[in-house]
Amino acid sequence: MITKNQIKYINSLQQKKFRSEHQSFIVEGAKSVLELLKSDFELELLFVTQEFFNNYEEFLEKLPIQSEIINQQELEKAGSYSSNNAALAVAKTKGNHELLVGENEYALILDDIRDPGNLGTIIRVGDWYGIHKIICSHSTVDFYNPKVIAATMGSFTRTNLYYTDLEVFIQQQQQSTPIYGTLLNGNNIHQTKFAKAGYIVIGNEANGISEGVEKLITDKITIPSFGGAESLNAGIATAVVLDNLRR
Repeated sequence: MITKNQIKYINSLQQKKFRSEHQSFIVEGAKSVLELLKSDFELELLFVTQEFFNNYEEFLEKLPIQSEIINQQELEKAGSYSSNNAALAVAKTKGNHELLVGENEYALILDDIRDPGNLGTIIRVGDWYGIHKIICSHSTVDFYNPKVIAATMGSFTRTNLYYTDLEVFIQQQQQSTPIYGTLLNGNNIHQTKFAKAGYIVIGNEANGISEGVEKLITDKITIPSFGGAESLNAGIATAVVLDNLRR
């Protein structure tokens, strides 16, 4: 059974100020919750339907917290999904720790990515291409926004994000590590020879990379256009860049 106070608490975590206050966030749906349960995130609450419990009973019984079985209507009332017949969990957020690239490693730098779906897609794409460190501007959407978590399809459990002042961060890294930036006046990415390690900057959905960050980029790259579209979605652009990097 889920109490009214628990529903009120879970609903409050839709807002950033309450996620910050309680240092907790919501995960919904079978795929994302299962990924969460296999990760190193600390669990706070776990609600599942009887069907979900029956399918994963052996696994659930080994968890450090007990699963509370509730019906689908209660699950949907507590969460944000219009349809959820599986599970909902509340987990503790992680600290904001500095991330640096290691030898033969790349990281993404996100400059003012505002759309939760875009950030979630970028995290998922990064996970596919083996990029598990993302440095974000303070204005980039919150990692623990429920829409971000949902869009990652579980990849949030394998990706670390660090929010910081990008200009200060890049200034500290650019002397020793290439900083690639997606710009309209950059070199053709199809002809770019990437270094063994570095950072790749993805700009705002509407305005691209900010002026202050652009000045710090050491290697400007562009995705050539063969049609009439004005621009690419930030998530799609990230996928194209990372595919060329890995190629």
